[in-house]
Amino acid sequence: MTDTYAFLIREPDWDSDRYLAGTPDPKDEIFAAHAHFQQAVAELGATIVGGTALHNAKHGGRCTPGAGEGRVADAVYTDVAYPDASEVITGFYLVETADEDTARRIAAMVPTGNSIEWRKVFPMG
Repeated sequence: MTDTYAFLIREPDWDSDRYLAGTPDPKDEIFAAHAHFQQAVAELGATIVGGTALHNAKHGGRCTPGAGEGRVADAVYTDVAYPDASEVITGFYLVETADEDTARRIAAMVPTGNSIEWRKVFPMG
């Protein structure tokens, strides 16, 4: 039996706009590190089933829904995810693995200069 784990990459926000003009250069250090990570995960016998980089936080925001029937009408929005935070989630991976020990090893291998939050995904289907 396998379980799926989410690996959330927490670090200072990045300049995603720099890459908007086209596909990232595979020689770019950041993307090369992720390609190496993907190969290392496969060598552990685990399978990446999803994941992506997220745009800079300025391309999103944060919402606190209102209560009851005013859930949308009374929602409170901010222009950035966490205006007082020095870190944001810059990307994530979803990985199927046979055991928690392998998930821990994978968490330590995710390319980042900061920290990884890893969580077992709750089965919904």
